[in-house]
Order: sequence, then C-alpha cells, then structure tokens
Amino acid sequence: MSARRHAIQAGSDISVALVEDDPRTRERLVQALARAPRLCLACAVATVGEMVAWLRDHSVDVLLVDLGLPDGSGLAVIRECRALSPSTEIMVITMFGDEANMMNAFEAGARGYLLKDGTEDDLAQHVLSLRAGGSPMTPIIARQLLTRLSPRASAPTGADALTERERDILAKLARGYTYAEVAELLGIAPSTVQSHVKNIYSKLVVHSKAEAIFEARQMGLL
Repeated sequence: MSARRHAIQAGSDISVALVEDDPRTRERLVQALARAPRLCLACAVATVGEMVAWLRDHSVDVLLVDLGLPDGSGLAVIRECRALSPSTEIMVITMFGDEANMMNAFEAGARGYLLKDGTEDDLAQHVLSLRAGGSPMTPIIARQLLTRLSPRASAPTGADALTERERDILAKLARGYTYAEVAELLGIAPSTVQSHVKNIYSKLVVHSKAEAIFEARQMGLL
C-alpha cells in the first residue's frame, strides 16, 4: 500500500505522523487530527517499512503507532524513531491491552498508550497532552502500569492466584449467567458466589464484572 503523505502547512504548531494498517481506522484517525487547528498530519502509512523509510528522511513532533502491522511489529517503528529522532513524542494506538505489549512499548520509547475503542473523540487532546509532556493512557492501561510498579506487584495476582473454583465462576459469568444461576449450577449459596467474585476482583485488580472478564481474556483464562 502506498504511503499517503500530507504537506506540513505553514504556521502549524505540531506535526503528526501515523502508521495504521486498517484503512477505515486510519481514515477515522486522520479525520480526528484534521479537526484540530494546532495539529497537522505529515504522513499516514500502513506498514512498518513505509514508516521507517519516511522517518529516515523526515522528522516529526508526534508519532502515532499501531502495534499489529502486516509486515512486523510497531515496536520496530518506535525503536527506529527513538534512534533517529529522540525529541519525537511517541504514542501507541492499538487493540492490544495486555501487559506484555504495554511494557514492551514503554521500554521501546513510547510515552502514551491508547486502546482503539473510543480513541477518535479525544485523539487531538491526547496528542496535545503528549506534546506538552503528558503520558496519555486508556484508564485500564494506566491501572495495569500502576499495578506493575506497585509494591503489591510482587504478590501473587492474576491467573496464578485464581483458584479452580474462582476460574469456573468467572467463566460462567463471562457466558452471561447471573450470580443466582451460577450458585444453582455449582450447588452453592449466592452469597458464596459473591465472596468468590470479590476475591476475583481483588486478585485481578479490577472493580467490575466487565473488567474482570476483560482481564481474564487478556490472560488466556477465557
């Protein structure tokens, strides 16, 4: 796929480059950036190769990177940009919300990490915040990072800490069963199910059933 390149307009405050392989997503992000008067899109491409080739001849204020690209990982783009232009601010925009991808991206040089769902509405503000020295993150990513850096991180959490019964209950909740239905299926009291759910929340460091299911799926439990 050929690169779409946009000339930087005179007087623009912040130049932005974007690598995103899905055409519809890329266009939505382009339109979101176009609505912000202080931002100017300098380059929008679909692959690692195109972005790296462009970066070798150009500099940009902000780079937005998807991680899952057709010819490799966006991590390669982040590392190349960090080597070529240390002053460029880099933010990941991806579907991958797992801890491994998050930590690899930050270690490679990213300073922001957004999940794609709902990104477009606030993208321009996130870019401005990044350029101003902030580190925009989707809340669930920020929580994972804080958990990783917390002294509690060394305690057993997540998949390794869940008991077999807790995993069974979480699987049934993910399939849409209510607490009462889970209790009936397992032959236990509803209050016992609630106690197990509280333990699951604590171990996965979440605050709702939706978050628990999301985390469990990221860990390969569901």
